[in-house]
Amino acid sequence: MTRFIREITATAADIDELGHVNNAVWVRWIQELATAHWESIAPPEHRDAYVWVVTRHEIDYRGNVAAGETVTGETWVPSPPKGARFDRHVQFVGADGRVKVEAVTTWALIDRASGRLLRVRPEIAAPFLP
Repeated sequence: MTRFIREITATAADIDELGHVNNAVWVRWIQELATAHWESIAPPEHRDAYVWVVTRHEIDYRGNVAAGETVTGETWVPSPPKGARFDRHVQFVGADGRVKVEAVTTWALIDRASGRLLRVRPEIAAPFLP
């Protein structure tokens, strides 16, 4: 499968009153990682014609990250889409090698011109699948 990896360093603005990355920031990072994966692999005609929207997040918080700490974010699509939707897996690992956050997110494909859901055709999914 095609995995996409990016390092992210927590800034002071990402930190909540408990001294670690806020849960809402993890959600933002999940979306940014998924979007960067799409933009890095999808051909320009697909990026121009389609947009993805999240329909579900399932997130497990397993550890904390403080300001200045770096995590390695990794995302992949393990199986073919179902209709207009597919599941994307995401994992953030700290410098200590421990998983900090794991997620499975469901995304739906939207036609930019009509704003309607579209069935994910094989040629759109192929670059992301094993």
